[in-house]
Amino acid sequence: MRESIEVGTPAFRRTALALAAAGFSTFAVLYAVQPLLPVFAEEFGVSPAQSSLSLSLSTGLLAVALLVVSPLSEVWGRKPVMVVSLFASALLTLVAALMPTWEGFLVVRALAGLAMSGVPAVAMAYLSEEMHGRAIALAMGLLISGNSLGGMAGRLLSGALTDLYGWRVAMALIGLLALVAAVAFWRSLPASARFTPHPLPWRSVPGTFLHHFRDAGLPWLFAEAFLLMGGFVTLYNYIGFRLLEPPYSLSQTALAAIFTIYLAGTAASTSIGHLAGVFGQRRVLWVAIVTALGGVALTTAESLLLVIAGIVVATVGFFGAHSVASSWVGRRALADRAQASSIYLFLYYLGSSVLGTAGGWFFAHAGWTGVAAFVGALYLAALAAAVRLAVLPTPPEPEG
Repeated sequence: MRESIEVGTPAFRRTALALAAAGFSTFAVLYAVQPLLPVFAEEFGVSPAQSSLSLSLSTGLLAVALLVVSPLSEVWGRKPVMVVSLFASALLTLVAALMPTWEGFLVVRALAGLAMSGVPAVAMAYLSEEMHGRAIALAMGLLISGNSLGGMAGRLLSGALTDLYGWRVAMALIGLLALVAAVAFWRSLPASARFTPHPLPWRSVPGTFLHHFRDAGLPWLFAEAFLLMGGFVTLYNYIGFRLLEPPYSLSQTALAAIFTIYLAGTAASTSIGHLAGVFGQRRVLWVAIVTALGGVALTTAESLLLVIAGIVVATVGFFGAHSVASSWVGRRALADRAQASSIYLFLYYLGSSVLGTAGGWFFAHAGWTGVAAFVGALYLAALAAAVRLAVLPTPPEPEG
C-alpha cells in the first residue's frame, strides 16, 4: 500500500490540481445560473422564488443523489465515479443552453444536479483516505478553493456574457470549460492506493449511514452544513434583485463583477483550513461563523460600498466555516467516511435548495431586511452548534 500523501510531494500537487479542477467544474456548472435569476424571471415570466428553482432543483437532486452515489463509489472506485460525473454534468450544461422552454430548462438542470453528485462526497472520502492526517485540512481547503473559484468564474462569466451575447451563449461556454476541467481531472488525479473497490451488501447500506448519527459530534457538523449553506445561498440568490433595482441600478455585468468576491472565499478556505490544522477545528469554527454574521449585518446598510463589504466578510466567514466543518467530518468519522461525507453534503445542498428558495418568501414580504434577518437567524443557530462542538470530548485520531 502506498504511503499517505504528504504536503509538498508531487502526489500532493497532482491531487490538489485535479480536485481544484473538479471543484471548479462542479461549482461553475452549478452556480452559473445564480446571477441570471432576474434574467430568467423576466424572460420566462416567473417570480423571483420560481426563478431560483433553476438552482434549487439542481442542488436538491444533487443532495438526494449523494446518498446513492457514495455507496456506488465503494463498488466502482472513487476516481471512476468522479470522472463520469464531471463529463456528464458538462454535457448536460451544453444541452441546457439549447432548451427553448422554462420547464425543459428546469428538467435539464435537475439532471445536471444528479450528474454532478459524483464529485463532492467522493472527493471528501478520497482525501480522507489518501492524505496524511496533517495534510487533510489543507487539502480540503484547496478543494474548497477550487469550488469558490468555479463558483466565482461561473457567475462572473454568465453575467458578463449575458449582457454581451445572451444567457444561452454564456451557458454554452461554461459547459465547454467544464469539459476541459473534466479532462484535466481525469489525467491528473492519482488512482486510489489506500482504498480497493469491493462488493457492497446493499442491505447493510442504511446502517452505514445511520450509525453516524449515534456519534456525539457528527450530527452537529451535519447541522452546520444545512444552516451555513442555506444562509449563504440565500444571501447570493437575492442580492442581485436588490442591486439591480434603484437606488443602485447596477447592470448585469456590474452585478456579475461582485462575484469576484469569491476570491476572498478562496483565500479564506485555504488559510482558515491551515489555521484549523494548527489550532484545532473547535477553536476556529465559531470564529468563522461570527465573522459571517457580521458580514450579514453589514449588508443591511444603504451604502453600496458597505453592502459589498458585508458580502466580502460574509463570504470569508462562510468559506472558512465550511472548510473547517467539512474536514472535521473526515477526521471524526473513523469508518464509512464516504457515507459520512455524503450525509454532510446531502444536508449542505438540501440547505441550499430548501432555504435558498424559502428566502424568496422573505424577500417578497420584507425586502432585503427580511432576507438578512432570515440568514442571521440561520447563522445564530449554526453558532450554537459550533459552541456545542467546542465542548465535546475529542475522539481517537485516525492513523496516518
